Amino acid sequence: MIFGYARVSTIEQSLDRQLDALKLAGAEEIIQEKITGTKADRPELNRLLGKLRKGDVILISDLTRLSRSTKDLFNLVEQIEKNGANIKSLKESWLDTTTSQGKLMFTFMAGISQFERDLISERTKEGLASARIRGKVGGRKPKLDITKKKAIYELYQQKKTTVKDICNMFDISKPTLYKSIEEISKSI
Repeated sequence: MIFGYARVSTIEQSLDRQLDALKLAGAEEIIQEKITGTKADRPELNRLLGKLRKGDVILISDLTRLSRSTKDLFNLVEQIEKNGANIKSLKESWLDTTTSQGKLMFTFMAGISQFERDLISERTKEGLASARIRGKVGGRKPKLDITKKKAIYELYQQKKTTVKDICNMFDISKPTLYKSIEEISKSI
């Protein structure tokens, strides 16, 4: 049996492009999931892995739909192969464990892919360190403490200050403002 596996990271994203490609490539049953690929526990993927039998193939539109790390990818491919099944990517032609060459290329390309991610991570860390030396601080702004949240709530309730002005006063976004207001109103 040829199983298709389609995944997007958020509920707002569409699976249509993947579903069309998987159907066109001959997927007989398509398992769909809307969950981040960084989570180890993906219920629909786990269900698919449990269904696999000898000779089955998992078809994916591209590698990123299945895994975000080389370690995770190797574990998944090992699990698939333990069931006597194979995996094939439509985008990465080298990922096709139905052939000996595909298995060799998978191992080789997965290693290069991890190497590339490691280089990007190193460059990012070097860039952040360089920025810190020049006095720039990256990353998320610190969370609002309870005192500031209460002040935001009070200003909002008084209706004398606009939402825009409150946001500017506390250097926050509108969603952060409304989240703070909701949090304080629940605690009252």
